[in-house]
Amino acid sequence: MRNLLLTTSFAIALSAPAFAAGTHDGGHGETKPAAMMVGMPGDAAKVDRTIDVTLLENDEGQMLIESEPMDIKEGETIRFNITNKGELEHEFVLDTVERNAEHKIEMAKMDMEHDDPNRIRLDAGASGEVVWTFANSGRFEAACLIPGHYESGMHREVAVGDQMAQADVEYTSGTIKKIDAKAGKVTIIHGPLVNLDMPAMTMVFRADEAMMTKMAEGQDIEFVADRVKGKLTVTQIK
Repeated sequence: MRNLLLTTSFAIALSAPAFAAGTHDGGHGETKPAAMMVGMPGDAAKVDRTIDVTLLENDEGQMLIESEPMDIKEGETIRFNITNKGELEHEFVLDTVERNAEHKIEMAKMDMEHDDPNRIRLDAGASGEVVWTFANSGRFEAACLIPGHYESGMHREVAVGDQMAQADVEYTSGTIKKIDAKAGKVTIIHGPLVNLDMPAMTMVFRADEAMMTKMAEGQDIEFVADRVKGKLTVTQIK
């Protein structure tokens, strides 16, 4: 009788459904992704604005995430349109600096491809998007955690706060030497560009039509420049 009860219990245990603890690719069934410190997946129908992002390698051996400054208001929902223009596979991950550092160590042990809403991995030439709501203010990071890529420069700050876009901008002094409105280019004799780790020199920048209307040859200016779609571009001026 005892053997019969043990056999029956074992059979019931085998037939019972198994419940997984969940995985990176949504093993919780209908459960929505949990909010993270950096925020949560956004509603594509409620996007506030779009930021175009380019992933690439340059001739100097750097790997870069290029876009307009990632200065975001708390509560904003952003669509990141991401294009891999490099020759290698890259990824785009939104998280805290600390969590990215932890995941980078894990990735160094084994190159794992996760399926999380705060990241996307793209083959060379591919494009995709991440829609994200930044619910908390603070300093976060966009990065590629494929082994060796972060160390080659593939990371940039994401600043979130009510006045973050204006409060922490560092302007560079310069003098406009030449304007080529037709080509959308302006030559500036400028001081060090701290955000781009570039020394003082004379360089040609891109600028949009609205920015050009604020410029004149010989004018002393204070400006902010960044890489936009792979080109050095004046993004703010005063």
